[in-house]
Amino acid sequence: MTVARPEEVAGILRRAAPHALVAEVRDLLARDYRAAGAELLMADYALARLRPVTDGPEGAGSVSVRTSAPGRAFGSQEAHVVSRGSEVTVHLPVSVRGDRLAVLSVDFPADAYAPGLLGGLRDVADALGHEILVADRDTDLFLRARRATRLTLAAEMQWELLPGRSASRPEYALGGQLEPAYAIFGDCFDWSASAEHLTLTVNNGMGDGIDAALLTSLAVSALRNARRSGLDLVDQASLADQAVHGQYQGRLHLAMLLLRFELDTGEVEVIDAGSPRIWRLRQGTVERIELEAQLPLGMFEDTVYTCQRLRVLPGDRLFLLSDGVYDVASPSGEAYGVRALGRAVMNTRLLPPSQVPQAILDELTRHRGEVQASDDAMVVCLDWHGRPGAQTRGSSAQGN
Repeated sequence: MTVARPEEVAGILRRAAPHALVAEVRDLLARDYRAAGAELLMADYALARLRPVTDGPEGAGSVSVRTSAPGRAFGSQEAHVVSRGSEVTVHLPVSVRGDRLAVLSVDFPADAYAPGLLGGLRDVADALGHEILVADRDTDLFLRARRATRLTLAAEMQWELLPGRSASRPEYALGGQLEPAYAIFGDCFDWSASAEHLTLTVNNGMGDGIDAALLTSLAVSALRNARRSGLDLVDQASLADQAVHGQYQGRLHLAMLLLRFELDTGEVEVIDAGSPRIWRLRQGTVERIELEAQLPLGMFEDTVYTCQRLRVLPGDRLFLLSDGVYDVASPSGEAYGVRALGRAVMNTRLLPPSQVPQAILDELTRHRGEVQASDDAMVVCLDWHGRPGAQTRGSSAQGN
Protein backbone atom coordinates (compact mmCIF):
# COMPACT_ATOMS: atom_id res chain seq x y z
CA MET A 1 0.00 0.00 0.00
CA THR A 2 1.37 3.40 -1.02
CA VAL A 3 0.32 6.34 1.13
CA ALA A 4 0.85 10.04 0.62
CA ARG A 5 3.78 11.56 2.50
CA PRO A 6 2.98 14.24 5.14
CA GLU A 7 3.88 17.07 2.78
CA GLU A 8 1.69 15.56 0.08
CA VAL A 9 -1.24 15.26 2.51
CA ALA A 10 -0.79 18.90 3.49
CA GLY A 11 -0.78 19.92 -0.16
CA ILE A 12 -3.93 17.95 -0.96
CA LEU A 13 -5.85 19.52 1.91
CA ARG A 14 -4.48 22.98 1.19
CA ARG A 15 -5.91 22.82 -2.32
CA ALA A 16 -9.34 21.64 -1.13
CA ALA A 17 -12.24 24.08 -0.89
CA PRO A 18 -12.77 25.04 2.80
CA HIS A 19 -16.26 23.53 2.95
CA ALA A 20 -15.00 20.31 1.28
CA LEU A 21 -12.13 19.53 3.69
CA VAL A 22 -13.87 16.61 5.39
CA ALA A 23 -14.91 15.08 2.07
CA GLU A 24 -11.32 15.42 0.83
CA VAL A 25 -10.04 13.66 3.95
CA ARG A 26 -12.54 10.83 3.47
CA ASP A 27 -11.39 10.36 -0.14
CA LEU A 28 -7.72 10.39 0.85
CA LEU A 29 -8.27 7.85 3.66
CA ALA A 30 -10.29 5.56 1.40
CA ARG A 31 -7.67 5.67 -1.35
CA ASP A 32 -4.49 5.36 0.74
CA TYR A 33 -5.67 3.43 3.80
CA ARG A 34 -8.74 1.47 2.59
CA ALA A 35 -10.86 3.29 5.19
CA ALA A 36 -14.59 2.62 5.03
CA GLY A 37 -15.51 6.08 6.30
CA ALA A 38 -14.46 9.02 8.46
CA GLU A 39 -16.14 11.65 10.61
CA LEU A 40 -14.85 14.90 12.08
CA LEU A 41 -16.20 15.79 15.54
CA MET A 42 -15.62 19.37 16.75
CA ALA A 43 -15.39 20.21 20.46
CA ASP A 44 -18.22 22.54 21.44
CA TYR A 45 -17.69 25.86 23.25
CA ALA A 46 -18.44 24.32 26.64
CA LEU A 47 -15.98 21.44 26.05
CA ALA A 48 -18.83 19.08 26.93
CA ARG A 49 -19.77 17.57 23.56
CA LEU A 50 -18.05 16.48 20.36
CA ARG A 51 -20.28 17.42 17.43
CA PRO A 52 -20.07 16.13 13.85
CA VAL A 53 -19.27 18.54 11.04
CA THR A 54 -22.43 18.14 9.00
CA ASP A 55 -25.28 20.05 7.45
CA GLY A 56 -27.70 17.78 9.33
CA PRO A 57 -29.99 18.62 12.27
CA GLU A 58 -28.65 20.59 15.23
CA GLY A 59 -26.90 18.27 17.71
CA ALA A 60 -27.45 15.10 15.65
CA GLY A 61 -24.78 12.52 16.42
CA SER A 62 -22.98 14.47 19.15
CA VAL A 63 -21.18 12.50 21.87
CA SER A 64 -19.88 13.29 25.33
CA VAL A 65 -16.32 14.53 25.76
CA ARG A 66 -16.12 12.67 29.07
CA THR A 67 -17.66 9.26 28.44
CA SER A 68 -17.30 8.43 24.73
CA ALA A 69 -14.52 6.74 22.79
CA PRO A 70 -13.83 9.91 20.73
CA GLY A 71 -13.81 11.84 24.01
CA ARG A 72 -11.08 9.56 25.31
CA ALA A 73 -8.86 10.51 22.36
CA PHE A 74 -9.72 14.19 22.87
CA GLY A 75 -8.85 14.10 26.57
CA SER A 76 -5.66 12.05 26.33
CA GLN A 77 -4.52 13.60 23.04
CA GLU A 78 -3.56 10.10 21.94
CA ALA A 79 -5.09 7.84 19.31
CA HIS A 80 -7.73 5.48 20.69
CA VAL A 81 -8.48 2.28 18.77
CA VAL A 82 -11.80 0.44 19.19
CA SER A 83 -12.30 -3.06 17.70
CA ARG A 84 -15.81 -4.42 17.14
CA GLY A 85 -15.63 -7.81 15.43
CA SER A 86 -15.33 -7.11 11.72
CA GLU A 87 -14.78 -3.34 12.19
CA VAL A 88 -12.10 -1.12 13.71
CA THR A 89 -12.48 2.59 14.49
CA VAL A 90 -9.46 4.80 15.14
CA HIS A 91 -10.16 8.06 17.01
CA LEU A 92 -7.44 10.66 16.43
CA PRO A 93 -7.05 14.02 18.22
CA VAL A 94 -7.03 17.04 15.91
CA SER A 95 -4.94 19.76 17.53
CA VAL A 96 -2.69 22.64 16.49
CA ARG A 97 0.25 23.63 18.71
CA GLY A 98 -1.53 22.37 21.79
CA ASP A 99 -4.93 23.85 20.94
CA ARG A 100 -7.45 21.00 21.01
CA LEU A 101 -9.98 21.38 18.20
CA ALA A 102 -11.63 18.10 17.32
CA VAL A 103 -11.43 14.33 16.86
CA LEU A 104 -11.15 12.52 13.52
CA SER A 105 -12.84 9.10 13.72
CA VAL A 106 -11.81 6.69 10.94
CA ASP A 107 -13.62 3.37 10.28
CA PHE A 108 -11.86 0.32 8.80
CA PRO A 109 -12.77 -3.24 7.92
CA ALA A 110 -10.83 -5.35 10.42
CA ASP A 111 -8.63 -6.83 7.67
CA ALA A 112 -7.64 -3.35 6.44
CA TYR A 113 -6.29 -1.97 9.73
CA ALA A 114 -2.86 -2.53 11.25
CA PRO A 115 -1.12 -0.59 14.06
CA GLY A 116 1.55 0.46 11.59
CA LEU A 117 -0.97 2.80 9.96
CA LEU A 118 -1.21 5.04 13.04
CA GLY A 119 1.73 7.25 12.09
CA GLY A 120 0.23 8.14 8.72
CA LEU A 121 -3.23 8.65 10.23
CA ARG A 122 -1.77 11.08 12.76
CA ASP A 123 -0.18 13.02 9.90
CA VAL A 124 -3.60 13.34 8.25
CA ALA A 125 -5.19 14.55 11.51
CA ASP A 126 -2.39 17.08 12.06
CA ALA A 127 -2.70 18.48 8.54
CA LEU A 128 -6.47 18.68 8.91
CA GLY A 129 -6.12 20.72 12.11
CA HIS A 130 -3.99 23.36 10.41
CA GLU A 131 -6.39 23.59 7.48
CA ILE A 132 -9.42 23.99 9.76
CA LEU A 133 -7.86 27.14 11.23
CA VAL A 134 -7.32 28.54 7.74
CA ALA A 135 -10.76 27.45 6.53
CA ASP A 136 -12.47 29.33 9.40
CA ARG A 137 -11.68 32.55 7.53
CA ASP A 138 -13.82 31.46 4.58
CA THR A 139 -16.56 29.20 5.93
CA ASP A 140 -18.79 28.94 9.01
CA LEU A 141 -19.01 25.15 8.70
CA PHE A 142 -16.60 24.31 11.52
CA LEU A 143 -17.70 27.18 13.77
CA ARG A 144 -21.31 26.08 13.44
CA ALA A 145 -20.36 22.57 14.51
CA ARG A 146 -18.86 23.94 17.73
CA ARG A 147 -22.16 25.24 19.10
CA ALA A 148 -24.49 22.85 20.89
CA THR A 149 -26.99 25.67 21.25
CA ARG A 150 -27.25 29.23 20.05
CA LEU A 151 -24.67 31.73 21.31
CA THR A 152 -25.79 35.09 22.61
CA LEU A 153 -24.44 37.95 20.52
CA ALA A 154 -22.20 39.00 23.41
CA ALA A 155 -20.77 35.47 23.65
CA GLU A 156 -20.16 35.42 19.90
CA MET A 157 -18.12 38.61 20.25
CA GLN A 158 -16.18 37.26 23.23
CA TRP A 159 -15.22 33.95 21.60
CA GLU A 160 -14.01 35.79 18.50
CA LEU A 161 -11.50 37.64 20.70
CA LEU A 162 -9.83 34.52 22.08
CA PRO A 163 -6.50 33.26 20.69
CA GLY A 164 -7.57 29.65 21.35
CA ARG A 165 -8.29 27.60 24.45
CA SER A 166 -4.92 25.95 24.90
CA ALA A 167 -1.37 26.31 23.65
CA SER A 168 1.99 24.70 24.32
CA ARG A 169 5.69 25.23 23.73
CA PRO A 170 8.72 23.62 25.34
CA GLU A 171 8.79 26.42 27.93
CA TYR A 172 5.13 26.35 28.99
CA ALA A 173 1.64 24.92 28.49
CA LEU A 174 -1.56 26.97 28.73
CA GLY A 175 -5.28 26.32 28.97
CA GLY A 176 -8.27 28.63 29.43
CA GLN A 177 -12.05 28.38 29.56
CA LEU A 178 -15.04 30.70 30.01
CA GLU A 179 -18.43 29.82 31.52
CA PRO A 180 -21.30 29.94 30.88
CA ALA A 181 -19.85 29.26 27.43
CA TYR A 182 -22.96 30.29 25.49
CA ALA A 183 -23.79 33.46 27.44
CA ILE A 184 -20.58 34.98 28.81
CA PHE A 185 -20.65 38.59 30.03
CA GLY A 186 -17.20 40.10 29.64
CA ASP A 187 -14.38 37.95 31.03
CA CYS A 188 -11.64 37.24 28.50
CA PHE A 189 -8.05 36.12 28.10
CA ASP A 190 -5.39 36.65 25.46
CA TRP A 191 -1.86 35.45 24.86
CA SER A 192 0.94 35.89 22.35
CA ALA A 193 4.46 34.45 22.21
CA SER A 194 7.64 35.56 20.48
CA ALA A 195 11.07 33.95 20.44
CA GLU A 196 11.87 35.44 23.86
CA HIS A 197 8.61 36.32 25.61
CA LEU A 198 5.10 35.17 26.43
CA THR A 199 2.56 37.94 27.02
CA LEU A 200 -0.60 36.88 28.83
CA THR A 201 -3.57 39.10 29.71
CA VAL A 202 -6.80 38.26 31.50
CA ASN A 203 -9.67 40.59 32.28
CA ASN A 204 -12.72 40.58 34.51
CA GLY A 205 -15.43 42.33 32.51
CA MET A 206 -17.74 44.98 33.97
CA GLY A 207 -21.46 44.77 33.24
CA ASP A 208 -23.21 42.24 31.06
CA GLY A 209 -24.46 41.61 27.55
CA ILE A 210 -23.38 43.72 24.59
CA ASP A 211 -22.06 46.56 26.78
CA ALA A 212 -19.59 44.20 28.50
CA ALA A 213 -18.56 42.61 25.20
CA LEU A 214 -17.93 46.00 23.57
CA LEU A 215 -15.89 47.19 26.55
CA THR A 216 -13.78 44.03 26.52
CA SER A 217 -13.31 44.16 22.76
CA LEU A 218 -12.05 47.75 22.95
CA ALA A 219 -9.58 46.99 25.74
CA VAL A 220 -8.22 43.77 24.19
CA SER A 221 -7.87 45.42 20.77
CA ALA A 222 -6.02 48.39 22.31
CA LEU A 223 -3.63 46.05 24.12
CA ARG A 224 -2.98 44.08 20.94
CA ASN A 225 -2.38 47.29 19.01
CA ALA A 226 0.16 48.44 21.59
CA ARG A 227 1.85 45.03 21.83
CA ARG A 228 2.12 44.69 18.05
CA SER A 229 3.65 48.17 17.91
CA GLY A 230 6.50 46.93 20.10
CA LEU A 231 5.52 48.86 23.25
CA ASP A 232 6.50 47.58 26.68
CA LEU A 233 3.98 46.36 29.25
CA VAL A 234 3.55 49.75 30.97
CA ASP A 235 2.83 51.48 27.67
CA GLN A 236 0.43 48.70 26.67
CA ALA A 237 -1.57 49.31 29.86
CA SER A 238 -1.45 53.07 29.40
CA LEU A 239 -2.67 52.93 25.80
CA ALA A 240 -5.54 50.61 26.72
CA ASP A 241 -6.40 52.81 29.70
CA GLN A 242 -6.56 55.89 27.45
CA ALA A 243 -8.67 54.07 24.86
CA VAL A 244 -11.24 52.92 27.42
CA HIS A 245 -11.39 56.28 29.21
CA GLY A 246 -11.61 58.13 25.91
CA GLN A 247 -14.65 56.10 24.95
CA TYR A 248 -16.47 55.92 28.29
CA GLN A 249 -15.10 58.88 30.30
CA GLY A 250 -14.87 56.76 33.44
CA ARG A 251 -18.48 55.49 33.33
CA LEU A 252 -17.20 51.99 32.55
CA HIS A 253 -13.83 50.47 33.34
CA LEU A 254 -12.09 47.13 33.12
CA ALA A 255 -10.12 45.08 35.64
CA MET A 256 -7.18 43.45 33.92
CA LEU A 257 -4.03 41.52 34.75
CA LEU A 258 -1.06 41.81 32.38
CA LEU A 259 1.93 39.46 32.51
CA ARG A 260 5.06 39.27 30.38
CA PHE A 261 7.24 36.17 30.86
CA GLU A 262 10.89 36.04 29.83
CA LEU A 263 11.16 32.55 28.40
CA ASP A 264 14.87 32.22 29.07
CA THR A 265 14.78 33.02 32.80
CA GLY A 266 11.21 32.80 34.11
CA GLU A 267 11.29 36.47 35.14
CA VAL A 268 7.80 37.98 34.94
CA GLU A 269 6.67 41.60 34.67
CA VAL A 270 3.18 42.05 36.11
CA ILE A 271 0.65 44.87 36.15
CA ASP A 272 -2.36 44.33 38.38
CA ALA A 273 -5.01 46.75 37.12
CA GLY A 274 -7.71 45.85 39.64
CA SER A 275 -7.36 42.36 38.33
CA PRO A 276 -8.42 38.77 38.47
CA ARG A 277 -6.38 36.88 41.05
CA ILE A 278 -3.32 34.65 40.67
CA TRP A 279 -2.79 31.45 42.62
CA ARG A 280 0.31 29.29 42.45
CA LEU A 281 0.84 25.58 43.02
CA ARG A 282 4.50 25.00 43.88
CA GLN A 283 5.87 21.76 45.32
CA GLY A 284 2.46 20.73 46.64
CA THR A 285 1.64 24.10 48.26
CA VAL A 286 -1.19 26.33 47.04
CA GLU A 287 -0.89 30.05 47.72
CA ARG A 288 -2.21 33.32 46.40
CA ILE A 289 0.36 35.64 44.83
CA GLU A 290 -0.15 39.05 46.41
CA LEU A 291 0.20 41.96 44.01
CA GLU A 292 -0.03 45.72 44.34
CA ALA A 293 -3.50 46.59 43.06
CA GLN A 294 -3.55 49.52 40.65
CA LEU A 295 -6.53 51.28 39.08
CA PRO A 296 -8.67 49.43 36.51
CA LEU A 297 -8.28 50.47 32.88
CA GLY A 298 -10.34 53.52 31.97
CA MET A 299 -11.35 54.60 35.47
CA PHE A 300 -9.46 57.92 35.37
CA GLU A 301 -7.62 59.89 32.74
CA ASP A 302 -3.86 59.38 32.36
CA THR A 303 -3.42 56.74 35.05
CA VAL A 304 0.25 55.89 35.60
CA TYR A 305 0.99 52.15 35.79
CA THR A 306 4.08 50.43 37.16
CA CYS A 307 5.39 46.88 36.80
CA GLN A 308 6.03 44.45 39.60
CA ARG A 309 8.36 41.51 39.16
CA LEU A 310 8.24 37.90 40.18
CA ARG A 311 9.83 34.68 39.01
CA VAL A 312 8.30 31.38 38.03
CA LEU A 313 10.26 28.18 38.47
CA PRO A 314 10.13 24.96 36.46
CA GLY A 315 7.28 22.89 37.87
CA ASP A 316 5.18 25.91 38.91
CA ARG A 317 1.51 25.94 37.99
CA LEU A 318 -0.32 29.30 37.91
CA PHE A 319 -4.08 29.84 38.06
CA LEU A 320 -5.64 33.12 36.93
CA LEU A 321 -9.23 33.44 38.12
CA SER A 322 -12.02 35.97 37.73
CA ASP A 323 -14.35 36.86 40.61
CA GLY A 324 -16.99 34.64 38.99
CA VAL A 325 -14.95 31.77 40.45
CA TYR A 326 -13.96 32.78 43.97
CA ASP A 327 -17.09 34.80 44.81
CA VAL A 328 -19.61 32.08 43.91
CA ALA A 329 -21.88 31.04 46.78
CA SER A 330 -23.46 27.65 47.49
CA PRO A 331 -27.24 27.31 48.03
CA SER A 332 -26.55 27.78 51.76
CA GLY A 333 -24.62 31.00 51.11
CA GLU A 334 -21.12 29.59 51.62
CA ALA A 335 -18.58 31.30 49.35
CA TYR A 336 -16.43 29.08 47.16
CA GLY A 337 -13.45 30.53 48.96
CA VAL A 338 -9.83 29.63 49.52
CA ARG A 339 -10.34 26.17 50.97
CA ALA A 340 -12.58 24.92 48.15
CA LEU A 341 -10.29 26.45 45.54
CA GLY A 342 -7.24 24.86 47.12
CA ARG A 343 -8.99 21.49 47.06
CA ALA A 344 -9.88 21.94 43.36
CA VAL A 345 -6.29 22.90 42.54
CA MET A 346 -4.94 19.80 44.25
CA ASN A 347 -7.60 17.54 42.72
CA THR A 348 -6.56 18.64 39.21
CA ARG A 349 -2.79 18.61 39.72
CA LEU A 350 -2.28 15.54 37.49
CA LEU A 351 -4.30 16.94 34.58
CA PRO A 352 -2.64 18.86 31.75
CA PRO A 353 -3.39 22.63 31.68
CA SER A 354 -5.71 22.19 28.70
CA GLN A 355 -8.10 20.16 30.91
CA VAL A 356 -7.69 21.96 34.23
CA PRO A 357 -9.95 25.01 33.62
CA GLN A 358 -12.98 22.92 32.70
CA ALA A 359 -12.39 20.57 35.65
CA ILE A 360 -12.30 23.51 38.09
CA LEU A 361 -15.40 25.04 36.51
CA ASP A 362 -17.17 21.68 36.88
CA GLU A 363 -16.36 21.71 40.60
CA LEU A 364 -17.64 25.27 40.78
CA THR A 365 -20.94 24.18 39.22
CA ARG A 366 -21.31 21.43 41.81
CA HIS A 367 -20.62 23.95 44.59
CA ARG A 368 -23.24 26.36 43.23
CA GLY A 369 -25.85 23.61 42.88
CA GLU A 370 -29.12 24.68 41.30
CA VAL A 371 -28.45 28.36 41.91
CA GLN A 372 -28.32 30.32 38.64
CA ALA A 373 -24.91 31.89 37.98
CA SER A 374 -25.04 35.69 38.35
CA ASP A 375 -21.63 36.28 36.78
CA ASP A 376 -19.43 34.57 34.22
CA ALA A 377 -16.34 32.72 35.34
CA MET A 378 -12.89 32.42 33.81
CA VAL A 379 -10.03 30.07 34.61
CA VAL A 380 -6.61 30.15 32.94
CA CYS A 381 -3.98 27.59 33.92
CA LEU A 382 -0.28 27.88 33.04
CA ASP A 383 2.38 25.22 33.63
CA TRP A 384 5.90 26.61 33.55
CA HIS A 385 8.57 24.19 32.28
CA GLY A 386 11.36 26.66 31.64
CA ARG A 387 13.58 26.81 28.61
CA PRO A 388 15.58 23.60 28.18
CA GLY A 389 19.23 24.26 29.00
CA ALA A 390 18.63 27.88 30.05
CA GLN A 391 20.48 29.25 33.04
CA THR A 392 18.40 31.40 35.37
CA ARG A 393 20.00 34.69 36.35
CA GLY A 394 20.17 36.19 39.77
CA SER A 395 19.51 34.68 43.17
CA SER A 396 15.85 35.64 43.75
CA ALA A 397 14.46 32.15 43.07
CA GLN A 398 11.59 32.75 45.48
CA GLY A 399 9.17 33.44 42.65
CA ASN A 400 7.42 36.29 44.46
